[in-house]
Amino acid sequence: MLREIIEKLNLPKLLEFSDGSPVKSIGDWQKRRKEILELLCEEEYGVRPVDPSFVVGTINEENVNAYAGKAIEQSLTLSMEVNNKSFSFPLKIFIPKLVDNPMMIVYIAFRPNVPDRYLPIEEIIDNGFAVATFCYNDIAADKEDYFTGGLAGILKKGDQRPPNDTGKIMMWAWAASRVMDYLQTRNDIDHKNIAVMGHSRLGKTALVAAAYDERFAFSFPNDSGCSGDAITRGKEGEHVVDITERFPFWFCPNYKKYVNREDEMPFDQHFLVAAIAPRFVCAGTAVEDKWADPNHQYLCYVVADEVYKFLGKEGFIHPDRLPQIDDIFHEGTLGFHMRSGKHFHSRYDWQRFMDFMRKHRISG
Repeated sequence: MLREIIEKLNLPKLLEFSDGSPVKSIGDWQKRRKEILELLCEEEYGVRPVDPSFVVGTINEENVNAYAGKAIEQSLTLSMEVNNKSFSFPLKIFIPKLVDNPMMIVYIAFRPNVPDRYLPIEEIIDNGFAVATFCYNDIAADKEDYFTGGLAGILKKGDQRPPNDTGKIMMWAWAASRVMDYLQTRNDIDHKNIAVMGHSRLGKTALVAAAYDERFAFSFPNDSGCSGDAITRGKEGEHVVDITERFPFWFCPNYKKYVNREDEMPFDQHFLVAAIAPRFVCAGTAVEDKWADPNHQYLCYVVADEVYKFLGKEGFIHPDRLPQIDDIFHEGTLGFHMRSGKHFHSRYDWQRFMDFMRKHRISG
């Protein structure tokens, strides 16, 4: 059933170079992956900023008995240089005290508030997970500010954006990597099991972050939809024409070339998921989130599975049908769940992501 649906979409091939030659070996895949990442920079998300030469984390406040004594809470500033200019942003870290070497989730947040309706921090601590969270607006404002503030202002090249100019999704993803830089200096977390997570536009960001930074062992995109983990060709709801009209600053200007021409794209969103292989990705979706289209999110993992299998991983283990309410597929390297309800980052979603991470924890 699914094969017939996918064949009708006429998707660009993952295991084929842009010149049409086949990918035959692991070494070939590494070259193909580089080609895919360069293509996504050029045509969708924009050029990735250069990594800074240093990242310094300064702890400004600390509560060693947060949440009824169960956690250490720290408020920090991460400082670095970008284009020979100083740049910094706030970061909050929560470490459960009753767990040694906890797994860490980098949560890209809509708001700086903790707890938040999308971030049930005490419940996460009670499950034994550490959290590092920052607000995306502290990196680059989620509005049409003509790239004048924050990281966007530092990176700005002139009044006219180049065709492959860095979009704000890429900037937010880059910031997640700076959090990862800092986390590498700590000795109170499990460095082999660090995830990046976000919801909606920040779910797209969590995928981009993991695709371009192999230190993330897990990516957890929740309801990421169009330009995230939903196959664009033939999808329900949001399309390139919608997302680039409302949020052109999320992407590079080149992405607008594909308005009403999605069949001509030399990529689709399975390229982004496959670029994370062989690492773990687990997606959260909601049955009423038609704008995102959970069916096409599901198909994205079905198609990306090809690369995981090629690399010797279990990939996406699923039945030969479209997803149904309460489906949870956690057996493979690619995971997926679909809950009831609407576009939201719920406690249910958090529980499923934590379940997946516990199940697939990397040992040693």
